Amino acid sequence: MIGQHPQMYALPETHLFGAETVGQWWAQCSVASHTMDHGVLRATAELCFGDQTEETITLARGWLHRRSHFSTGYLLEQFARRVLPKRLVDKSPSLVYSPASLRRVLDVFPRARFIHLVRHPRGQGESVMRRIELAERRREVPQWMIDLASFPTVPGAAPVTGEGELDPQGGWYVLNHNICDFLQSVPDDQWIRIQGENLISDPDPVLRDICTWMELRTDSRAIEQMKHPEASPYSRLGPPGAELGNDPLFLHKPNLRSTRAEQHTLEGPLGWRMDGDGFSPVVKDLARRFGYQ
Repeated sequence: MIGQHPQMYALPETHLFGAETVGQWWAQCSVASHTMDHGVLRATAELCFGDQTEETITLARGWLHRRSHFSTGYLLEQFARRVLPKRLVDKSPSLVYSPASLRRVLDVFPRARFIHLVRHPRGQGESVMRRIELAERRREVPQWMIDLASFPTVPGAAPVTGEGELDPQGGWYVLNHNICDFLQSVPDDQWIRIQGENLISDPDPVLRDICTWMELRTDSRAIEQMKHPEASPYSRLGPPGAELGNDPLFLHKPNLRSTRAEQHTLEGPLGWRMDGDGFSPVVKDLARRFGYQ
């Protein structure tokens, strides 16, 4: 959505800052449990070769291998130069797993701005468990999805005892805690926190607040463009060899579907736990910091 603003350009998920160099990034891609190279391949094909086809993906792969000595920050800088005068947006969920990856972003781009997008832990947990259930029906549960729902028990939470039982509150807590720790090192005017539920329920005022903070146009035409993420060249499945680069559910249904966000509570049992236990006190405390009840 932010990338559809006339002054912005959003890449697909690059996962670049998990490594120092493009060569190290390639090595990570070769052992990753998800197709983490698709986003950079699609961006390279689009920005360097003008389109996303099976042929340009092959050309992009060679272009990137020849630049294995580049730092990942320098590669992102090359992309930024190609979209000038627009400003580049990167959204790579994998970065929040590693404080070192987050610090690398700020080290390379000290004037970068950061948006901490949050979701109620109950809503996120239910979503993760639904996606795992759907994947199980296809007998194709990605390892990253299992990992997200099986973080070590957070302080104060009852341990999960059932065989194969999962509890996604741990992932919610650890990853958001990583982000909060990192943001302590970021100047206050360079980061903002947004509740995803507010954005989906009533996008116009939230998008206008984001644009004001980023010193972008806030006219109705610019805001309207932001509500059409399906217009991005990366909002559909890519060609063979680079089909993804974004959440598959988004790629199949990229249109914004504004609805009244479901209201959740921090109290009471969790539907995904067999023992009926609720959220850990530390999860509740962090969620309340984000404005949830």
